[in-house]
Amino acid sequence: MKTQFGTRFGGGSGTRAPHSTIKIIGAASALGAPHAGTAAGPSALQAGPLASHLRALGLAVEWLATLSPLATDTAAGADQADMTTRIAANAAFAARLADHLGALPPAHFPLVIGGDHAVAAGTWRGIGRRRGRAPGLIWIDAHLDSHTDASTHSGNIHGMPLAALLGAGHPALCAIPGPDLDPARTCIIGARAWEPEEQALLARFGVRVFDMAEVNARGLPTVFCEAMTIARADPDAGFGLSLDLDAIDPQGLPAVTCPEAAGIDPRALADCLLGLRACADLVGLEIVEYRPDLDADGRSARWVVEFAAAALGPSSAWLRDKESRYGAANYAPLPAVFQRGEGVWLWDTEGRRYLDMMSAYSAVSFGHSHPRLVGALIDQAQRLALTSRAFSSDRLPVFLERLCATFGYARALPVNTGLEAVETALKAARKWGYQVKGIAPERVRIIACDGNFHGRSIAIVGLSSNPHYRDGFGPFPPGLERVPFGDTDALEAAITPDTAAFLVEPIQGEGGIVVPPAGYLSRCAEICRRHGVLLIADEVQTGLGRCGRLLACDHEGVRPDGLILGKALGGGLLPVSAFLADRALMDVFRPGDHGSTFGGNPLAAAVGTEVLALLEDTRPWERAERLGTRLMDALRAAALPGVVDIRGRGLLVGLAFDPALADAGELAERLLARGIATRDTNGNVIRLAPPLIIDEDTLEAAIEGIVTTLRQSVAERGAAGPTGAVANLQ
Repeated sequence: MKTQFGTRFGGGSGTRAPHSTIKIIGAASALGAPHAGTAAGPSALQAGPLASHLRALGLAVEWLATLSPLATDTAAGADQADMTTRIAANAAFAARLADHLGALPPAHFPLVIGGDHAVAAGTWRGIGRRRGRAPGLIWIDAHLDSHTDASTHSGNIHGMPLAALLGAGHPALCAIPGPDLDPARTCIIGARAWEPEEQALLARFGVRVFDMAEVNARGLPTVFCEAMTIARADPDAGFGLSLDLDAIDPQGLPAVTCPEAAGIDPRALADCLLGLRACADLVGLEIVEYRPDLDADGRSARWVVEFAAAALGPSSAWLRDKESRYGAANYAPLPAVFQRGEGVWLWDTEGRRYLDMMSAYSAVSFGHSHPRLVGALIDQAQRLALTSRAFSSDRLPVFLERLCATFGYARALPVNTGLEAVETALKAARKWGYQVKGIAPERVRIIACDGNFHGRSIAIVGLSSNPHYRDGFGPFPPGLERVPFGDTDALEAAITPDTAAFLVEPIQGEGGIVVPPAGYLSRCAEICRRHGVLLIADEVQTGLGRCGRLLACDHEGVRPDGLILGKALGGGLLPVSAFLADRALMDVFRPGDHGSTFGGNPLAAAVGTEVLALLEDTRPWERAERLGTRLMDALRAAALPGVVDIRGRGLLVGLAFDPALADAGELAERLLARGIATRDTNGNVIRLAPPLIIDEDTLEAAIEGIVTTLRQSVAERGAAGPTGAVANLQ
């Protein structure tokens, strides 16, 4: 099975300026509808989170006005016996709406919130008048809305606006000032209920209709992309989008007047609407037919907010500029801005989907937004999130017990980040060295390995062999030493009576996915036992099933004296880390020796407890072992040019490249462009570490994409090199 990565929707020349004020106009009319409930929609959304949510995205938003029908219009609209009078009432209201839209200054962007869909006759006439020409229009609706007064079966005026906008409806609706729509730049998505007269009218005009049968057959992203091409055929005219909420499947969004079964999935539509953010020629957005009286749980209102935010939120370029302007130099992120994650997938702010092959450095081992973990987070956040460790909570003892039982230690000290857990281990080892081993004051030594990455605090950087991490941050604490990774003889030679601990990663992650020789850890454990030195394993990245065992140390049956956990322990939702050891080591701590305001907070404890339960229930290391073997075997069989080593365990895999033939940083950008999100790491290595929940089909598609991209990239680099001979890359 093929898996599609990186679908984009539309795109275009330039980006709509995010600093332009979004002017929200409520159109509180139900004059054309068979029920008055939609008239309350704009006021309900104005009182809700719509504007505040858009502002939270960095947008300038003002609710300009909410227009209601005049008393005379309301009276006329209620006269069910006289359709002409009712149409005139709708036309009068639509004309007022068109006047408001036509008067908006050029720098303002109109967001119209209905009301029933009859208001569209005013929305798009007014926007066309404002622009001086009719925009292209994407009409998302369960119905065709193309009746005339002569063809309607139900008598509902809200079934008439599109015909009127095309200049084929009742004279009163067609007379609203503003240009007619161009049928060649007008299309409908999601229709599944109509009458023959409507279909015949649209066919005569040549309006493209993507009904639900076609949406289901071709996929909404493909259909939406084609619709954007139609609506944007004249870039100077711009285009708009009118969304009738009855286009959505009523199982997902029920609060509408005329629900029709088997509609558009709301999440799929929101993802498509993200593509509008990059469109400088988007000139208006309309969302109609929300009925608050049918929305007891607020779910439908939340989708309205989601749709507006997806379409109008800031573009990736704008967000990256803000981050660069206001953020201190830290990471150098690749050119993607993510706004949602689910399972193994990420979506950027332009609607493109990516396979996550990095898992936030193993923090997202259980996938993005795992329902059980999100549920635990929400439930606890609504009860109690933080007290500080000055008090006990009802969640921490349960977490501590399960943590110790899962990994076989007597005590655990919870903190926040992996760095804090490493610092905790270093403090424990030093105090143990003085109090238990009897090392003279200020003489304790701790050994780590070349190529390590344990964090970036001053003390931990003092253990690093990476010049970049150290440059400008000395002097470093004394007593910190290094030996070559994988060299047990060097470790034994470095140990002295003052050595308290050996800190080691079972596999070096940031060091380049470096796997030590077979038997290395077990030999290190034996050396440490013989010399009375603590063996402390940093499994922040490698633990909780990542490497094909519960812990990477389990590959050699090693039980370290101290164990450092983090990243995946927080389920990818918040920082949760811990240092575990038996009482002989951990009991050197007394109250006040060490602490953290947030460490072990009830929220973290609740999520961590659920992570451990999920770990026991699903045994992800078994999948990691099987799929990791498949990944490495496939990459080796591909004989990729420029690759000098493929190494790893489980689903922590590194592809090391000859720097003369390939640059891992450039390759990571190529993979990102293909819809595969990962990063390069130390030693010109590409890291491949998807969430442990990845399935076989998705992994196979990822392998195909990786192999194709890397082969092409290395070949192009070789062809452009001094020799000009791609054959030299084989």
